[in-house]
Amino acid sequence: MRRLIATLLTSVVALSAYAADFQLQVEGEHGHLPQSSSFQGFGCTGDNRAPAVRWQGAPAGTRSYALTVYDPDAPTGSGWWHWVVVNVPATTSALPTGGALPAGALAVRNDYGQGTWGGPCPPKGDAPHHYIFTVYALDVAALELPDDASPALAGFMIHSHTLGKAQVTLTYGR
Repeated sequence: MRRLIATLLTSVVALSAYAADFQLQVEGEHGHLPQSSSFQGFGCTGDNRAPAVRWQGAPAGTRSYALTVYDPDAPTGSGWWHWVVVNVPATTSALPTGGALPAGALAVRNDYGQGTWGGPCPPKGDAPHHYIFTVYALDVAALELPDDASPALAGFMIHSHTLGKAQVTLTYGR
């Protein structure tokens, strides 16, 4: 029993070390997404330009990355997926402003029905919404997803292969 407890504690410490080293940074101002990132449509007038993201300190054994952006405050009953990118090569540690993807990466359709960045567009008068950016270090070089994969299916596959993750939350309101 002591050996089991020691093994579990060692595993928890090891996972904590990975989590502490894996970090994500997202372009924004004082914790807020810039207006240029806002969606163009549904009454929003932004440039629909993805903010720059960069990460460092991924766990050993990382073979690819996935990146998601989710708004839990969207008035849908299930939140809103703004960006789901999979199969980002392990040699990549950043995506530039605008959201250009490296060769091999795939943007899964978001809740706007597009395979691109879909910027924030919370209802006028709502409190600022929270946009959770998460980068996942994966143990496979590529996730096998159908061309019409939903964010939920991509999420299932991502979580099945996660070695570690890093998160940053920014806000946006109008």
